[in-house]
Amino acid sequence: MSENCTHDCSTCSENCSSRDPKSFLEALNEHSSVKKVYGIVSGKGGVGKSLVTSMLASAMNKKGNKVAILDADLTGPSIPKTFGIHEKALADERGIIPAKSKNGVEVMSINLLLNSETDPVVWRGPVIAGTVKQFWTDVIWEDVDYMFIDMPPGTGDVPLTVFQSIPVDGIIIVTSPQELVSMIVEKAVKMANMMNIPIYGLVENMSYYVCPDCGKKHSIYGESHIEEVAQRFGIERIAKLPIDSEIARKCDKGDIESYEAEAFKDFTKEL
Repeated sequence: MSENCTHDCSTCSENCSSRDPKSFLEALNEHSSVKKVYGIVSGKGGVGKSLVTSMLASAMNKKGNKVAILDADLTGPSIPKTFGIHEKALADERGIIPAKSKNGVEVMSINLLLNSETDPVVWRGPVIAGTVKQFWTDVIWEDVDYMFIDMPPGTGDVPLTVFQSIPVDGIIIVTSPQELVSMIVEKAVKMANMMNIPIYGLVENMSYYVCPDCGKKHSIYGESHIEEVAQRFGIERIAKLPIDSEIARKCDKGDIESYEAEAFKDFTKEL
């Protein structure tokens, strides 16, 4: 502790032992209310975090909850596309108003603020991290029961900003069946442990393919190791998502809400 310590961690950059980690938390907009927040993470890209985020949000919305998605993947935003949202976010004197899906899922994404949804976001890390904070502080999240945060891959600026600035109740780790899955999961687990964030569960995307002719399951990307990985890291809940062309079609059409993800029925019981 510095000899000039004022005991006000919010105005100090020293990383001393007495620092209260909660002092980094950003306040919600005064017109907002969010009960539970879950981050969807992975140690690498291309495993389907945005897909899992969309499906989890849809599943919880169908249960009668008020659900929201904060799209923190600013350089690769795909959430609006999967929900068929193309209009821009609006604002009034209270703050930014998120867009809504057909079934009422609230969404805030950088694509809702750009002139064109194909415009690239060529920003440095601090600017991206600051924008993610604003999605929490400046957007009006009204009476939200569950918020899901779609994270960019890895353990860089944005995940660190989210874990420090937003009161995350838990994370859901997304992976695939390849042999390197254990290493990828371990990175996410270690970051969660460093930040004292509980791990709710593990989702294996592209886990298997069911032949439409014979009904047999095929492990296109290798045999699943999700049970062993979950046991190794003490993760209690797992879900396996199949390779299903119907998912791709519904994402392309912006109709992910109509897909029934059987794998999430038990997985979401204790969210």
